[in-house]
Amino acid sequence: MRETIRLWHHEHVNFSRLLSALERQIGIFQRGDDPSYELMRDIVEYMRDYSDTYHHPREDVAFHRLLRHDPRLELPVNRLLQEHRVIAAAGEDLLLRLREILVGAVLPREVVAAAASTYLVYYRHHIATEEHEILPRAAQLLTDEDWSAVAAALPDVADPLFGDAPQARFAELRREIASVQARS
Repeated sequence: MRETIRLWHHEHVNFSRLLSALERQIGIFQRGDDPSYELMRDIVEYMRDYSDTYHHPREDVAFHRLLRHDPRLELPVNRLLQEHRVIAAAGEDLLLRLREILVGAVLPREVVAAAASTYLVYYRHHIATEEHEILPRAAQLLTDEDWSAVAAALPDVADPLFGDAPQARFAELRREIASVQARS
């Protein structure tokens, strides 16, 4: 139980790092300079492939089980469940824009900035709500049986970026994260 909460918190920290890297690239873009569109694409692809596919579905199971223990959490839990869907859709929209740029399309800056802002604002708020309101309640209320159901919801998958054997396609992203940590 505590291990799952600790893992989710650790993943939230990693996701926040990635959102910060994305924000840096968007800042470059908004100044009229050329950001690393490949890096931006890699961030959003990772978030889609790992967070939206493994992290959020496990949370969904935990949140549904949490409602059994405390129905008063219905509004914030339902909001978070909806945000999982909105974040996935916003991520797909941003990823589409980035892929278009990478194949040579010229898009209005405000279209790309709006897609990135939507993604960033939703994701940042979402992580903060989970960290401060829901995960502490889950740690208090969910039983071993609940945590077993969460664990059984999806197969264990190694984190392709932060795990022990990161995928080669994320090499540039790993270098970016390491360089930011070295500057901190």
